Amino acid sequence: MAHANSLTSHGYDHDHGYKRVYVWELPVRWFHWINALCILVLTLTGILIAHPPAITSAAEASYSYWFGTTRFIHFATAYVFFFNFVFRIYWGFVGNQYANWKHFIPHSTMQIKKVWRVLLVDIFQSRNRPIHAMGHNQLAYFTYFVMFLVFLFQVISGFGLYAPMSNAWFPQLFTWVVTLFGSDYALRQWHYIAMWFFILFTLIHVYLVFYHDYVEGHGIMSSMVGGWKFLELDEDDEVEVVRKSPLIKKPKND
Repeated sequence: MAHANSLTSHGYDHDHGYKRVYVWELPVRWFHWINALCILVLTLTGILIAHPPAITSAAEASYSYWFGTTRFIHFATAYVFFFNFVFRIYWGFVGNQYANWKHFIPHSTMQIKKVWRVLLVDIFQSRNRPIHAMGHNQLAYFTYFVMFLVFLFQVISGFGLYAPMSNAWFPQLFTWVVTLFGSDYALRQWHYIAMWFFILFTLIHVYLVFYHDYVEGHGIMSSMVGGWKFLELDEDDEVEVVRKSPLIKKPKND
């Protein structure tokens, strides 16, 4: 008698027809949530810096340093954002296959075709067949690559704006940026416009996470907390052949 493939977790067998795959390693999950928090804080403080409310008070001026505190929070968070970004680049070379940098840049015909297949499902809604990708789908990988470029621009432009206000050696590395853009005002406008890219990206990102979680049922939402995704036993990964989880038993014959 042949037993169906099953998932063994903590000593228990579950014959539910799915295999569990460890996709997002702990460093990737830490990067994701730290990055999300940084973007939230930088966006809120950035809007306040660009459009400070007219708060009036009869108290001593030194007691109303809220704008200076807002700027300090913005600058401090920018450092966290930068080093978190640098770490993610590093992990793209040493992490597992789902975190590897090679997936982010479509450099083959097959990858370009996969981008188109995702567009047919996500954007054009002309297909309803789920994309079986254990990591990101190919369009998501490319989108994150574009986002990383905007990350880089925000870091360079942000520290360029901060350089005249700081004597620290690191911001002074970016004193050339204002000259490149012609003026502090022009650089500030581009920095502000790029912020709206993150706002737009976040809205689309959250929508697609819910959408793919519903359509595909791979556990995409919970995977960024626990690291695990689920795939039908008879399906293959869209990005590449999934490495078998050590928790999946091989069929046994009696």
